[in-house]
Amino acid sequence: MPKIEIYEEPFYRALGKKYGNEELIELLTAAKAELDEHLKDEGLLKIELNDTNRPDLWSMAGLARQLNIYLGEPITGYDFFSTKEELKDYSSRVVEVDAGLKSIRPYFAAFVARGRAIDEPQLKDLIQTQEKLCWNYGRRRSSISMGVYRADLIDFPIKYRAVDPDATSFVPLDMEKELSLRQILTEHPKGVEYGSIVADYSLFPFLEDSKGEVLSFPPIINSAHLGAVKVGDSEHLIEMTGTDMESLLHAASIVACDLADEGYEILPVKVIYPFDTPYGKEIVTPYYFQSDVTMDIDYAAKLLGEKLTVEDGVRFVLKMGSKVKVKGSALTVTPPPYRNDFLHPVDVVEEIMIGRGMDSFKPVWPEDFTVGRLSETEIYNRRIREIMVGLGYQEMIYNYLGSRRDFMERMNLNGEDIIEIANPMTENYEIVRNSQLPNLLSSESVSANGVYPHRIFEIGKIAYKDSSENYGSVTQNTLSFLIADGEAGFNDANSHLSALFFYLTREYSLQEVEDPRFINGRVGGIICNGVKLGIIGEFHPAVLDNWGIQMPCVGAEIDIDLLMGKE
Repeated sequence: MPKIEIYEEPFYRALGKKYGNEELIELLTAAKAELDEHLKDEGLLKIELNDTNRPDLWSMAGLARQLNIYLGEPITGYDFFSTKEELKDYSSRVVEVDAGLKSIRPYFAAFVARGRAIDEPQLKDLIQTQEKLCWNYGRRRSSISMGVYRADLIDFPIKYRAVDPDATSFVPLDMEKELSLRQILTEHPKGVEYGSIVADYSLFPFLEDSKGEVLSFPPIINSAHLGAVKVGDSEHLIEMTGTDMESLLHAASIVACDLADEGYEILPVKVIYPFDTPYGKEIVTPYYFQSDVTMDIDYAAKLLGEKLTVEDGVRFVLKMGSKVKVKGSALTVTPPPYRNDFLHPVDVVEEIMIGRGMDSFKPVWPEDFTVGRLSETEIYNRRIREIMVGLGYQEMIYNYLGSRRDFMERMNLNGEDIIEIANPMTENYEIVRNSQLPNLLSSESVSANGVYPHRIFEIGKIAYKDSSENYGSVTQNTLSFLIADGEAGFNDANSHLSALFFYLTREYSLQEVEDPRFINGRVGGIICNGVKLGIIGEFHPAVLDNWGIQMPCVGAEIDIDLLMGKE
């Protein structure tokens, strides 16, 4: 979970009073946060945020805003946001996007913040917000990167271009010599850390103003001149580039609201595209794009187990910062511009629960008394687990979420049946796994120093799309195992599969199949009583190469639910 460090003096100033640690701990529950540590000598509070769906809370200003709203402060009006119905005045502040960026890093958002001179705590908080948004929400800058510049030195229009990395150079931040964009990838620490994001493209993103003064090489590093923001600067250009427009607009909204709450005037910027985007070819940012969510109050009462009136629902939602319209028993909630986590009516129920106060719900004893026991599936799983351990395998346990790269690209699959997460916080958790075999291969890819043979297995769940099901997907219990050895082959895995079925009193046969994960002619479907239960085979060299595995591997995957049904 994200952790932030904030200076307690400006934080308590924003809240209007100083809280003791016990009071603060209780108050932080309204933001689903915890006080991790109080460094009194340094005047720092370390706060852990327990909700990765609320990146607006990953800053001092954002956290203070949420707590103030909960405490009854009026909601600040953010009148600088454009919508599809109304575009705000952007004056001469224009950014022109190059057509060559469409397949590289196409989207751009920006605004100017003008006001008082920035002090050290505020600058550190802005840098921390930048790092948290780009690392967690922006998937280590791959989908969102952010730059802060000295706006008073910039001449509009700004040019966001695709350039030759060998023919384009500038002096990057924290350096004194000029480097080409390609040299930056190997000679600058940020280039080494983030260079892989753009290294495979023939052209690189580049940002400069109308005079040719360099702003940055996004998403890698700012220039040493315009990009060197210092304590005392009073006018800043905030820009963001990325590959996901909605996430980019959301991140820009968060930072704009943070700076507005600290007293800055937010000046919109117009972005002009030569290609179509989800919001048109011209967009003025910050831009409000969130959708309303409608919920019936009876739905909230049912989930929370408490009687609720429409007035209760309105009061508690307002206490969390959203706007509400009422029609009969239905509440239509309009999220504030810095939030994008309302995906379903249940999210409104959560707002009501937190707004009311979670400690206000009295514990209720269950009306029915039941004795806990193992399910039939768990008993069967334990039986399989004992057999696999007896065959010399080591059990593994993995996350059920993963990346498209691991489960699709590295496995030579197209991902037609994959279930995607609507708002993933990182690329490591963007899909629900549809197979355990990539997990086993990931373990093998980092186990080359272990004594061979390697035999590992997992019993767990997978899920995939199925339009014939009520919810459009299927979840099943699965056994997968893998053997890695210089002499490992189809016969080795088949012998262990035969032993497993023998001890489970089952019979099976193999049917020739084709699967891009395995070598043709060395792969078979596992059939039991005329039903296909799974697959077994030798992994294709291309798959092993994708994982960086040098040793031959063979594996199998079996549907335990279908296997149990054969008794």
